[in-house]
Amino acid sequence: MNKHRQLRPKDPKKTLLRLFSYFKFNKMLFIGGILFIIIGSLAEIGANAMLSPIIDALVVYRDMNLFIRYLLVMGLIVVFIAIGLYYGNLFMAKLAQNTVHKIREDMFSHMEKLPVSYFDSHTHGDLMSTFTNDVDMLNQSLEQSVSQIIISVITVVGTFIMMIILSPILTLIVVSMLVIMFLSIKYIGKKSSSNFRNQQLSLAGMNGYIEEMMSGQKVVKVFNYEDRAIGDFNNKNEELRKASTQAATYGVMLMPIMGNLSFVLYALVSMGGAFLVMKNKMSIGNIASFLQYTRTISRPITQVSNQLNTLFAALAGAERIFNVLDEEIEIDQGDVELAKDCTGKNNLCWNVPVSNGEYEQIPLNGAITIKNLDFGYTPEQIVLKNINLYAKPGQKIAFVGSTGAGKTTITNLINRFYEISDGSIEYDGIDIRRIKKYDLRSTMSIVLQDVHLFEGTIADNIRYGRLDATDEEVIEAAKLANAHYFIKHLPQGYDTVLSADGLNLSQGERQLLSIARAAVADPTILILDEATSSVDTRTEKLISEGMDKLMEGRTTFVIAHRLSTVRDSNAIMVLEQGEIIERGNHDDLMKLKGRYYSLNAGTLELD
Repeated sequence: MNKHRQLRPKDPKKTLLRLFSYFKFNKMLFIGGILFIIIGSLAEIGANAMLSPIIDALVVYRDMNLFIRYLLVMGLIVVFIAIGLYYGNLFMAKLAQNTVHKIREDMFSHMEKLPVSYFDSHTHGDLMSTFTNDVDMLNQSLEQSVSQIIISVITVVGTFIMMIILSPILTLIVVSMLVIMFLSIKYIGKKSSSNFRNQQLSLAGMNGYIEEMMSGQKVVKVFNYEDRAIGDFNNKNEELRKASTQAATYGVMLMPIMGNLSFVLYALVSMGGAFLVMKNKMSIGNIASFLQYTRTISRPITQVSNQLNTLFAALAGAERIFNVLDEEIEIDQGDVELAKDCTGKNNLCWNVPVSNGEYEQIPLNGAITIKNLDFGYTPEQIVLKNINLYAKPGQKIAFVGSTGAGKTTITNLINRFYEISDGSIEYDGIDIRRIKKYDLRSTMSIVLQDVHLFEGTIADNIRYGRLDATDEEVIEAAKLANAHYFIKHLPQGYDTVLSADGLNLSQGERQLLSIARAAVADPTILILDEATSSVDTRTEKLISEGMDKLMEGRTTFVIAHRLSTVRDSNAIMVLEQGEIIERGNHDDLMKLKGRYYSLNAGTLELD
């Protein structure tokens, strides 16, 4: 279970206040909604009050004219009830939609600013559950519950005042029963809250598992994992069923309890009222109004109790949403920026602040120097130990080693996907921690082994490397990557629409587009996680040729999966357990007859 799913609510009141703080972005809707709800609720209280004079005018005084006048007043009040509650609920519904819209915007914007380490430690399914299930539950609750709670508060307070005016004795009976109702709600609500929280967490876990299985169906089928996958899913589904059943049990329990207590209250007030009428302490109209108030004051309590399951589920979802929003974003404290029209590569240079507010311009060349670098994803997990290397502009540096040796970690540090623990990485003599991440990454491109393409046209996917690239530049990049040939033979050419991850293309075609995307960015530094291991020989040759063209004149770091592709490197770094154990070009390392020699000779395998 990952960290995100282990989080438990700590302060529900704080969560509610934070949720309501979003209403400030729609103040007019909020104020207007409350105003109309107040009008409708007070009108409803007034309508109940009119029952007393209407009944007394007809039964006690037998005055038809007075009776008709009171009926007309009642009709006018009913109009106010309809208008107030209609527009109040309408405004609150719009407020709910706008609030959820703002929360979604904040979540996505915040997510885009989170560091890569966050996504390494949280499953995509868990995040998607927060974006969908939790937000939808919150939306449902805001639409249905906020206006209902406001109506209930106004109705209870206003009704209570009217009840005291009519009969303090009967009001005491009502208060006694209301205390019992509140204690019941508090007990059942506490149980329901924890169970709905467990339900949301179980749902997130199941969604994450489904996404994982759907994306890995080929692996599932190749290794005959279907039965095990079904079994694991059934276990998670059963866990969700139990959690949902527990949540629903306590949620459903409230309605009959509150309903029965309401009937008991109504019966007690009826008997007490009848006694007072016989003693001439109340009129028939008074007792009719009081009975209506009794039903009115218990109804909002019952309605709110029926909403508690939705409220608790929404509160659990809101806490998970705010947990995401409270995650620390990627911090960029750099003060060095990239400037144009300079003497460096592509007329670019680094603007390095010096004293007196002036800048020193250092040409962009692409030199990388790593000094005494130590790094661990956690203090207990040291991945790199005392790494030292340099790459001159235009050189090709290869990393060779077993899985987990630290090859990818080095390239992640060069991109500042993670921050350095000890030591330094210098880019053209500047510590990369001083360079703003946007400017740093704008000079780099990565071609990964696992290609990710987006829904849209082929041209759009290539242009992802540089959004302002012209159509001609997109085509030139495709030609450089050897992708132009297969693109022009597609039915719509560069306007061919790709499905998610480009699944309507072959593995090799997707890789060629990835190379074209890197090429259109025209990077100074290129990072290649070699991606020719899962394609046929002809496609491998096309990809290799595309990579060779792309590497020309650029500082390149290659994570090697096939030693045949790194023999022409200026320097090869052999890593094991986070340390560089051998370094040199191909000939030097072969003469050394160490681990690299063994790998080439086939006595050791590169895993």
